[in-house]
Amino acid sequence: MRRADGKSAGAALVLGSDTVLTCAHVVNDALGRALFDPRTPRLHEVFVTLDTPQGIERYPARVAHWVAPRTRDGEVVRDGDTEWLGDLAVLRVDAPPGSVPAPEARIAMSVGQKVRAWHGSGHTATFADLTVTALDGPVAYLDGMATGMAIGPGYSGGPLWCEQDGAVVGLVAAHFMPPCAPGSDTALPHSPQHLIRRSWGIPWQRVEDELRRLGALDNEDAALDDLDGPDYFAMRELVNAIEKALPPYTRGEIARQLARECGVGYGSAVTPPTTGELAAFLLTHPRALAAISEILRPRDSATTDRMLTVGRFSHIPLLLSPRERRHLHQLLRRLEPAVRLRFPEAVREATKRVAVPVDGDTLDVLLDQLEQRSGDGHSGNDALRVPVLLRVVEYIGALCPKPRQSDLRLWSDGVAARLGIPLSALHERRSDAEDWVRSVGNRPRHVRVLAQVTRAERGRHRLRIWCDEGTGPRQVSTDSSASYSASEVARELLRVLDTVAPTAENAGRPLVEVLVDRTGLNLPVDEWEARDPDQVVPGVLGVEFPLVVHCPELLHRNGRFLPDWQRRCQQLESGETLVVSGPSPDPHQIYYQLLGRLDTVRVAVDVPPGPRDAVVQMCLAVGIPVVVWDRGPDTDSHVVKHMAQLAIPELPDGVRVYRANARAHPSEFPGRPVLAWADANCAVPRLQLTEPQESA
Repeated sequence: MRRADGKSAGAALVLGSDTVLTCAHVVNDALGRALFDPRTPRLHEVFVTLDTPQGIERYPARVAHWVAPRTRDGEVVRDGDTEWLGDLAVLRVDAPPGSVPAPEARIAMSVGQKVRAWHGSGHTATFADLTVTALDGPVAYLDGMATGMAIGPGYSGGPLWCEQDGAVVGLVAAHFMPPCAPGSDTALPHSPQHLIRRSWGIPWQRVEDELRRLGALDNEDAALDDLDGPDYFAMRELVNAIEKALPPYTRGEIARQLARECGVGYGSAVTPPTTGELAAFLLTHPRALAAISEILRPRDSATTDRMLTVGRFSHIPLLLSPRERRHLHQLLRRLEPAVRLRFPEAVREATKRVAVPVDGDTLDVLLDQLEQRSGDGHSGNDALRVPVLLRVVEYIGALCPKPRQSDLRLWSDGVAARLGIPLSALHERRSDAEDWVRSVGNRPRHVRVLAQVTRAERGRHRLRIWCDEGTGPRQVSTDSSASYSASEVARELLRVLDTVAPTAENAGRPLVEVLVDRTGLNLPVDEWEARDPDQVVPGVLGVEFPLVVHCPELLHRNGRFLPDWQRRCQQLESGETLVVSGPSPDPHQIYYQLLGRLDTVRVAVDVPPGPRDAVVQMCLAVGIPVVVWDRGPDTDSHVVKHMAQLAIPELPDGVRVYRANARAHPSEFPGRPVLAWADANCAVPRLQLTEPQESA
């Protein structure tokens, strides 16, 4: 439903027990955004109307998975485009169990199928009958009957139902409207030559391809015949455990409870499943093993432990039961926005020992990644390890005021008890989280202004700007297509910086963090002047404000180095410095040195311009958080010697002071310092380096 007027923005298809699928442009319309806005609506909510057993009900939902609309060339869709790819959004609905109707069968679309679509309002009389007349890869062309309803606004995202096959075969995407007079929105008078009642949709086979790449479709259709290795071993051992612990009369009762928990039908009210059938279900429904352990733990803890141990040999079972997962999503949805914005910070701190990407598109993506990680590695060999997800929940809970904190802790206690993890181990992680929050609370919070600067045409640049006052980056620029000269970039940044008030804890200058790709590391943004004739001062960015560069492209190029980067960032005040000098150092030798010195947090590069870039990029790619070099042509750098006297926390402002002195006394301060700075405790918006997009 649209926020603006409460009317239907489109339709949707039930995907799972708490999820529906629609088009991304329908969600954009509901939120009042541009129709083809590619940004993921991470924290925004929309409302979904469901036809439940209790009647028509309205529930909040948020985006779980997002496939932005895109052209066939991968570009942003523009107004006036008639066809596009992607354009899918999976919404997680916050509704009581059983409120979301059961999903219908889905099969591949084929030419000649007779299909029916409905308006998002759900009124029965809105049905439109169509025929699949052609398939062009990811696009299906649909022709409507000359009588009855025609596809129009409000139908997008709805299922295309084929009565003959008894299944959904795709989604409605768009309609070809009658031609308009040139320069006008008024339709031309009807002509028999005009295209009449042609729409296009997304075939189910294409939807399935897109969603499987995201992990948005549960692996419930895994074939038992394909089980081998660990999965075969798990199947065999589960059969043994069920045979020993669950007689037929008990097995039938438990199977019925399990079916209800997992939202699936139960085969027979009389005949219990065989041990093989029950074991097969536990290894094909990703949350069945967690669900049965909920049922069995109060009755038979030994069998529960055995099943969970065996299940760890298979890649299919997930950590949480359907009830636990649903409850966690509800708890997180109720948190204050300021806490939700600090999720990346909490995840980075909680997962120092485990490589977890924290810039996923949505909260669901992040939770799915956390759920698939093993324990945190702190427990001894004879004790179960605390799962990464529970550790993260403890860190998020530590940020919350009561009673939200108590709700999250009760949830963690329940999951730990179900898994057989000693509460003392979980409470130790809780204590770690409390210590972290206390330390963060005593640390000054720096206001940051982040600017993504990418090259456009010659002498021009594209610009995206965010502000971070301590709760995460918020986008403050709007136009991704405009280009700017160097002085215009400086003026835009200074305009934003004028509006940023220092925090009470930190009255110093905001930190300017310039986000660049690997070709822009030496872009002299710090030297750019506003050159505004109406201003008294020159407005040199790197002289007025501490300015650093950050290259997410290199940092995330090889995910295996992210744990090293996170570990080094925790040692910024105590770690070591490596000085790289000489006429032609070998970047491979630098690589070997850095991997053998994980306590190195800063590298000072004092080499000629030729090999300098390769050395700098090597340092950033293996996770060195602080790299200093001189952009100038000389070696034996005054910059490197001068900055060696400063502690790492003093570097950003120390570089700013150096730049000011270089303008005032160039003979005494001859360098052109560059400071690359990548602090794992500071969130960075998700970027698309070829087409800058803001983070939602």
